[in-house]
Amino acid sequence: MISQPASTRFETQLHDSLVTRLIEIRNDMLTLEQKYLTTLDVLPETHQMSARNLVHYLALRRHDVRALQGELATMGLSSLGRMESHVLCGLNSVLGLLHRLNGKEWQPDEGVKPVLKFPEGEAALRVHTESLLGPAPNGRAVRIMVTMPSEAAQDYTLIRDLLAGGMDCMRINCAHDGPAEWESMIRHLKRAQQELGRKCRILVDIAGPKLRTGPLQPGPAVAKLSPLRNESGHVVVPARVALVSSHHQGPFHAVVDVALPVEGRVPSAIHAGDEITFEDARGRRRKMIVSAVQDQLLIAEIERTAYLTPGTILQARTARKAFKLRVGAIPPKEQPIILKPGDPLVLTDASILGKPAVYDARGRLMIPATIGVTLPAVFHDARSGDKIWLDDGKIGGIVREVGQKQIKVEITQACPGGAKLRSDKGVNLPDTCLNVPALTQKDIEDLAFIAKHGDMVGYSFVRSEKDVYDLQDQLAKLGGEHLGIILKIETRAAFDCLPRLLLACMKSERFGVMIARGDLAVECGYERTAEVQEEILWICEAAHAPVVWATQVLESLAKTGVPSRAEVTDAAMSERAECVMLNKGPFIRNALATLEDILRRMEAHQSKKRPMMRPLRLAQAMHSA
Repeated sequence: MISQPASTRFETQLHDSLVTRLIEIRNDMLTLEQKYLTTLDVLPETHQMSARNLVHYLALRRHDVRALQGELATMGLSSLGRMESHVLCGLNSVLGLLHRLNGKEWQPDEGVKPVLKFPEGEAALRVHTESLLGPAPNGRAVRIMVTMPSEAAQDYTLIRDLLAGGMDCMRINCAHDGPAEWESMIRHLKRAQQELGRKCRILVDIAGPKLRTGPLQPGPAVAKLSPLRNESGHVVVPARVALVSSHHQGPFHAVVDVALPVEGRVPSAIHAGDEITFEDARGRRRKMIVSAVQDQLLIAEIERTAYLTPGTILQARTARKAFKLRVGAIPPKEQPIILKPGDPLVLTDASILGKPAVYDARGRLMIPATIGVTLPAVFHDARSGDKIWLDDGKIGGIVREVGQKQIKVEITQACPGGAKLRSDKGVNLPDTCLNVPALTQKDIEDLAFIAKHGDMVGYSFVRSEKDVYDLQDQLAKLGGEHLGIILKIETRAAFDCLPRLLLACMKSERFGVMIARGDLAVECGYERTAEVQEEILWICEAAHAPVVWATQVLESLAKTGVPSRAEVTDAAMSERAECVMLNKGPFIRNALATLEDILRRMEAHQSKKRPMMRPLRLAQAMHSA
């Protein structure tokens, strides 16, 4: 008898070892499927295969397969790293190849239900994406969603420009404005769709029981004009101010730092280039130059800092005559609370106006700063030692004492020079389980509007399967079963419960997930943001659920007109989702154009986690050199 060479015996033993470990994982998949059988069987047929695939993926990810991946890769086999959309089929394929390498045949168990083949999993995700977000635009598979600013209710041109620039989905946030404004935005969109021949879906977010800071005591009624200076103190960009007559009608489209009301009519004799002089609130003589004139509206620029108050007299000098303009009522300037590490802060009911700390002449604290919060449940559910984050994580603290009507917090993280806390800023308590329903009474009222006008509903503050079932029940009562549901994953509880949330959502015809990266980073920790984001993408791909990549995408560009290198890279990575959301800002048109270009370029390079190997100019240049 001729013995096998040692190398062949080793390879056979390696193949057998790999088969044994993969069979163990496969059995675990089938066992977990049996455990969830009653849950899976009641789902609509369109989602049953996706639900089974999700369960198989969860079973796979209970194992540490990193060593196994390395061994498979050295043999030129699939390393199991791209199986999200067709888990069992991918595993069966690897097992079949390993058996054949040993000269054996292997067939999957005949009793196992049919599984999604390689192209079928990706096709299921495409079908679900198109059903929820609409057909993909020409030359770009990833959709673009844009959040509407309040002025979109009056500005048809803005919505038309966004639609023409590539917006595939309009997002309306019920936390702002009201039904009249929302309906006006939708009316503008429908008009633009007819004019341009483009389709656009409508997502309407319900506000949810968001924990926010309450109102603050008003400060002085003053407007500050401050030009941008370089490190040497020289003016780089003058401050721009709009002087708006009470007779001006409609919105204006100029980008300015401050808009000031003026009493009466603006004389038509004032033109670009004319000077306006005044004495500011400190008695300083100042001058600004008119740069543009619209109907009852002047745009002027100033190169020195100035403070204006109601009643300030503005002297406008033209070539022929001088005119006087009087500054009208200026809303009181909000007086923020300055917080430094070590400072105490008292949280109270939102009906009490917040106010800064009071110190004596020697700088000793007499009365700590106080600010209201919008959810009374926090006074019952918070516990001493819980972490607290304010204003999207800019300020951090620890709960030190909880009373019936107030919470004492010690600030532990803030800018060394102090961070400003203002009203209506988000409050996150990642260690606290707030006992509040995900649907508020306002949400239920807003759902009636959404059922009539929207294509999708964005579900804020969702944390459990019950929250999903509650929303589905409300939509059924309102005849809104046609609405797609987008789960906003913005809390640690929602992230921890994501697979169960997806299975609950599969009772609806259309659903998806939004990664609300701002709140999620605060809840889970900024150091975990990238990791958490990746896990959500993997889990959703296994469920064939489209994902919206949201929060701070090209934010600097949208707000200032200048992007940062980091956010351009982030926008390029967003191509791995099915939709990318832009937030509002004065330069939102620029941000949309940039994102559209980035997504089209990246589509040739990347598909989900898989690099797409198109020809590279660098390689071609080297070859022809």
